[in-house]
Amino acid sequence: MDKIFRVPSLQALQALIQVADCSSFTEAARQLHLTQSAISRQIQQLEEHYGVALFDRTSRKVALTDQGRDVYAVASESMAALRALAQRLSPPPMDRPFRIRIFVSLAVRWLLPRLSSFYALNPALSLSIETVSGEVVDTSGDCDAYVLYLREGLDERPLTLLFDEYLLPVCAPVLGDGQPPPGSLDALEGHALIHGSTARHEWNLWLQAHQGQPERAYQHLMFNLDDLALDAAARGLGVAMSDRMLAHDALARGDLIVPFGEPLRTGGVYALWLRDSGAAHPACKAVLQWFQTQLEQTRPGPL
Repeated sequence: MDKIFRVPSLQALQALIQVADCSSFTEAARQLHLTQSAISRQIQQLEEHYGVALFDRTSRKVALTDQGRDVYAVASESMAALRALAQRLSPPPMDRPFRIRIFVSLAVRWLLPRLSSFYALNPALSLSIETVSGEVVDTSGDCDAYVLYLREGLDERPLTLLFDEYLLPVCAPVLGDGQPPPGSLDALEGHALIHGSTARHEWNLWLQAHQGQPERAYQHLMFNLDDLALDAAARGLGVAMSDRMLAHDALARGDLIVPFGEPLRTGGVYALWLRDSGAAHPACKAVLQWFQTQLEQTRPGPL
């Protein structure tokens, strides 16, 4: 009788995929809602199962070994097949909401003001919106679609491009102290730069492109959400750096203006990624068509 083949743990294989995709044990643990020690134990179990090292632990960056890449390839293919099988055997019911995970600022500033039109067009369908406040949308869990920000542009996944990132400075028509908005880079020095994250990446990028002073030469007001940064700018507290899509409605109402300068195309994009459950959901086609229509209505003309 042939020896029974001992199958490795599916949870451990999923942990390996997540660690490899994130290049981080810590981030993989966060996305899988486990402790870092639990992830480490699962990887150790896999290495004991195969008798080889799967990750290179000598470098600062977590990286797969050659044998680890072989396991990763087979594990990824197997997980995709199992996920597709589950979708075929248990298709989503018509009455289950289509679940979307999205950045909270993008949801508040762009998505929510337009949701009534979705329900007007699709009264029999339901959406469930889940927001995240960090800089990365976690693609684990059971959502059907994820709105991602990709700093380097589209990758190899099957993604639907929503819009390119264009950064531009925005502020209130009259600042809180009664001063007029700055009309040039030189005038900007007397005002606070408002940031939507503590990294201050957006202002640094825009100033470098427009030959401005290093960002440390200015006053700063920092938030952990773009929505809060735009609200602070509308209250006249300074000048925020925002993606033009996030600021679109406030600019159209006149709550915000672009005091000077040209939008900067960063190369980053926002894109919609569908899981298998999303592609199989009865509402998928209507959701994609609605997103496209809304983007066409709000997308600015050529720069």
